[in-house]
Amino acid sequence: MVRSRSPAGWASHVHAVLVRCGINRLRYIDRVTGEPIRRYEHQAPGELLHVDVTKFGNIPDGGGHRYLGRHEGGKNSRTSAARAGLPRSSKHPRNGTAFVHTVLDDYSRIAYAEIHPDEKAVTAIAVLRRAVEWFSGQGISTKRVLSDNGSAYVSKAWAQACTDLHITAKRTRPYRPQTNGKIERFHRTLNDGWAYARFYGTDTARRDALPSWIHYYNHHRPHTAIGNQPPVSRLTNVPDQYN
Repeated sequence: MVRSRSPAGWASHVHAVLVRCGINRLRYIDRVTGEPIRRYEHQAPGELLHVDVTKFGNIPDGGGHRYLGRHEGGKNSRTSAARAGLPRSSKHPRNGTAFVHTVLDDYSRIAYAEIHPDEKAVTAIAVLRRAVEWFSGQGISTKRVLSDNGSAYVSKAWAQACTDLHITAKRTRPYRPQTNGKIERFHRTLNDGWAYARFYGTDTARRDALPSWIHYYNHHRPHTAIGNQPPVSRLTNVPDQYN
């Protein structure tokens, strides 16, 4: 005769199974596939840089609907769209898109970011060149770069730029964005810590706030994956390391 478990007993049993499988926390599971996240980490700064682009709708003058509500935010959107000569065909017209090009060091989690009006190959290449130079200033020599299969990163121009920079270009497996999971996680942090962290009355105000937030992320924000230390703690002999 098999005894039936109490609700508390079943909960304890299920928890034990999830622990054994390594999926007892939501952060351990890929949000898209539901599969356990297989964590890996390179052994030194510069061994692998992750690159990607994340997009945000531009904020209309006066602020957007996220903080002001649909009525007031929609009115600001229509006014800003008219001022910029953009189409006003909808109740809540778009005011353009900000493409944030991001670069993240796999080992240290040190991040670099720029905002641009597009995600074309010529833009992505220019960002990569400046990022490699910036990382070099942090004492990081770039060896490899990992991207998704976006059009900019599969272009011949991107491949040639990587060759010119003496970098090995790698790409994620098709339809497996979790391969680039570290930078996807960084984008969620970017959303919460910068893009939607507070009210911005203009898009310019939000753009102007990005450099200081990136500095905070790199130099001061504890990172759980590296022992609750800021990314810069994994670098040595960096000027102004703890400022």
